[in-house]
Amino acid sequence: MIPLPLKPKIIKQEKNKTVFEIEALYPGYGVTIGNSLRRVLLSSLEGAAITKMKIKGIQHEFSTIPGVLEDVISIMMNLKQLRFRLFTDQPQKAILRVKGEKEVRGSDFELPSQVELVNPNNHVATLTKKSAELEIEVLIEKGVGYQPREARKKGGEKLEIGTIELDAIFTPIKKVAFKIENMRVGERTDFDRLFLEIETDGTITPEGAFLRANEILVSHFSLLAEDFKEDEKVLVESETLKKKKPAKTKKTKEDEKKKKRKKTK
Repeated sequence: MIPLPLKPKIIKQEKNKTVFEIEALYPGYGVTIGNSLRRVLLSSLEGAAITKMKIKGIQHEFSTIPGVLEDVISIMMNLKQLRFRLFTDQPQKAILRVKGEKEVRGSDFELPSQVELVNPNNHVATLTKKSAELEIEVLIEKGVGYQPREARKKGGEKLEIGTIELDAIFTPIKKVAFKIENMRVGERTDFDRLFLEIETDGTITPEGAFLRANEILVSHFSLLAEDFKEDEKVLVESETLKKKKPAKTKKTKEDEKKKKRKKTK
């Protein structure tokens, strides 16, 4: 049987970045586990992002706003960098209303109680005139991974005039990397030591992301193995019955010998 590795431990920890170390992995299992965790972390963790926006007085994304330094596309790019925690499964609306010459940040949004902005200092736009006004309404939704706006379109759905859809970066993971080294276990020197680095956007801790990725993998493997448990049980019972049969055969042979002796007499 392949030996199990040692429990993972944290060897380096910063604000939203953690390096995990897993030792004594059977040869080849460093790549197997490291790559599996990396793929799940990048593609399968849930997060929240802005999916739609509406700017007062603007009909489409290829526009400029009077008194605002950035064009609409630049504002869209800045809005995609805002990171949220959403404490409900229902989409939530947030509104930004500013006037006068100033730098607009994420903290200027009026958020509902079910929404928390993790990076309120993120730049949104710059108003360059005292007469400038900017009003933005956004829709915040939950999702998994990265979803381009084309992938979220539903058949026959029509957007309101002035509503602009955004590519949504739902994943809370900013970076995942892994490295493998050889290590000694007993007489062998080809066992793997795995280093896994996880960096998040602050909406989830690296430890929480590591735990969730493992849970996703375990749930999938458990489901795949479930259908074969019953077959394995039947096979074991069948083998047990076969082992019991020789004992009956032995008694039968002894009875036959006794019968032969009686006939001879």
